[in-house]
Amino acid sequence: MPTGYLMTVALLALYTLAALAPPRRPRPLAMAGFLLGLLANELPFAALAWLLASTVLAYAQGDLSTPGAWACLALAALVAAGLAEAARRGLGARPVLDAALAAGLGAGWRSAVDPGLAAGLRRRTPWARILLRPVLVGRRGVERVADIAYGTHPRHRLDVYRHRSRPAGAPVLVYWHGGGYSMGDKNREGRSLLYRLASQGWVCVSANYRLRPEAGFGDHLSDAKRVLAWVRAHGAEYGADPATVVVSGSSAGAHLAALCALTPNDPRLQPGFADADTSVSAAVCLYGYFGRYYTAPANAPEPVPSSPLDHLRPDAPPLMAVHGDRDTLVPAAEARAFTARLRQVSRSPVVHAELPGAQHAFDLVHSPRHEAVVDAVEAFTAWVRSTQEAVTLKAPSRDRKDQ
Repeated sequence: MPTGYLMTVALLALYTLAALAPPRRPRPLAMAGFLLGLLANELPFAALAWLLASTVLAYAQGDLSTPGAWACLALAALVAAGLAEAARRGLGARPVLDAALAAGLGAGWRSAVDPGLAAGLRRRTPWARILLRPVLVGRRGVERVADIAYGTHPRHRLDVYRHRSRPAGAPVLVYWHGGGYSMGDKNREGRSLLYRLASQGWVCVSANYRLRPEAGFGDHLSDAKRVLAWVRAHGAEYGADPATVVVSGSSAGAHLAALCALTPNDPRLQPGFADADTSVSAAVCLYGYFGRYYTAPANAPEPVPSSPLDHLRPDAPPLMAVHGDRDTLVPAAEARAFTARLRQVSRSPVVHAELPGAQHAFDLVHSPRHEAVVDAVEAFTAWVRSTQEAVTLKAPSRDRKDQ
């Protein structure tokens, strides 16, 4: 029995099983399944290459000549089939996102996009980047100005991503990381999106915020709004035009983005900077949490309600929510319910996409799924920029289930 080959195949089998059928309960097992399935779910081609290289090496060393070795080879074939299925699901993200944009913005939404912006939209999967450098996210044309202070706390730091040509009058994307309000860093998720938009002339800001247990809900949200105030006060120094500010985030960061979009200029949430303009043009929420701040006791009164569902309003800006249908940490049903409720109240379009096979944290590396999300977000923001004066138009009616 080729022990080394068997260990490799068994490990890849565990990764693949966790990607295709992740456990949902109990919570520790769900977290373990999420972590184990990341490689196979987002980089199945890399996992397939690893499996193929191991098989070729075992064959070259004459390790596939026993009955036990043939059983191991049969398991490898099953793993390869599972990885192929994971790849198929990942490739299914792009048509789902296209359908979601059409459902949310209207079938003819592309005709409303400014021709200059439309020309810069990417419609092809960047296979060279995905296959050759899936974890390297930097771009030569983009610089990152790191650890700029926006407040007095050590966590009050942000990074600015901008094109090296330093264009003036650029739209702004503000991004907040996830981590359940207990962990995380501004240099972790969403970097493919930040670098892509910065390469297209945006100024992108990725910010840290105070974390539990030192901080509570009001601290997280006031930190997020303080970032928006910083953008309006200092963004021009980095080439930004704060007339267009899109907020985005993943998981807990998406919770912050949705709350910022739905509570503009609320003085209760802006202690010490109540006069600052914290309104935004649109929000993009990736695998977001939309419930109450979950450390609060179930029946405890909240000075300010902590769920975005508590702040729905007719004049909400356009919002895009993207979630995975295999998310075991934040169920997809939560995003589905939030966007359905928001559509009932808001006059602005709401785009909701549920990605086949996607888990939590699908934005950590270059993958076909995440690159499709990046392209869809860029298209959505191009529509927002092109129609900013008319975003109060009611989104079209929907006669079928969201994609």
